[in-house]
Amino acid sequence: MPNQLTIALLYGGRSAEREVSLESGNQVAAALESLGHRVIKIDVDDSVEDKLDANQADLAFIALHGIGGEDGTIQKILEDKGIKYTGSGVLASAYGMDKIASKKAFAKHGLLTPRFIELKSNSYDEVAIKEPGWPAVVKPNSQGSSIGISIAHDHHELKKAIDEAFALGDKVLIEQFIKGREIQCGILGNEKPQALELIEIVSKKQFFDYEAKYDPSLAEEIVPAEVTPQQKQKIQEVSLKAYNALGCRGFARVDTFLTSDEQVYVSEINTIPGLTANSLFPKEAKASGIEFNELIQKIVDLALESTIERI
Repeated sequence: MPNQLTIALLYGGRSAEREVSLESGNQVAAALESLGHRVIKIDVDDSVEDKLDANQADLAFIALHGIGGEDGTIQKILEDKGIKYTGSGVLASAYGMDKIASKKAFAKHGLLTPRFIELKSNSYDEVAIKEPGWPAVVKPNSQGSSIGISIAHDHHELKKAIDEAFALGDKVLIEQFIKGREIQCGILGNEKPQALELIEIVSKKQFFDYEAKYDPSLAEEIVPAEVTPQQKQKIQEVSLKAYNALGCRGFARVDTFLTSDEQVYVSEINTIPGLTANSLFPKEAKASGIEFNELIQKIVDLALESTIERI
């Protein structure tokens, strides 16, 4: 049994992923309590700093998803207060939430990532928008759980998708559609991270969107993924490189595509993957021999390590 800690469980928040965060937080809180820790649940709002001051915790476990919780904002508050916390630091969190910045970092480190166009204003120009080709994937720059993502097959669909994406943020990217197997890799660790077992997503919809992520009937999850030893090694190596490229720590999930010619493309990285009953990261850990409570304790232990300077 680990030493008892007083842990502030930060969850909820105001992002579009609030409901997922509440579910993750409740799962984590139950695990922490069963491990013998004292848990203080804090639904994050404008008074979060006062709540943190009123409840002196040894550690903050961040179970927030999306804007405000996964983008470096809460991490900066905790840094300023000198409170240790789970997951990546301020800069890595900001990079992970910013799809455009993270894709540029992946490319800088020699990783394949789908070609893309960055839109900073909703001004549609059919001549300018000629790459990356059809079909095109349209994403708001700073949303998680596949919120606001569309696939467009022509200019009419593209214009509609861009309008919808701009309703969720001030930057949008139009991305090359990669035809391949969607395979995700969980990463656990600080300076010596380990790649967990892979999971393949076979969506029954056009792609693995928000609805499919949280409705088990809409996607098949194959874990461990049915890949060759060589494919597994390559995907894990690429995922570890992506993790290190952003300076992540603690835990994260890397989303990749494996093409028919054995190329591995990094789609994005989720610095606080879901920890619900239907979430992929705990399933990857379980396939690696790590049960949920053990996983949560490992995340806590990694947060308590002081060997890495956060960025």
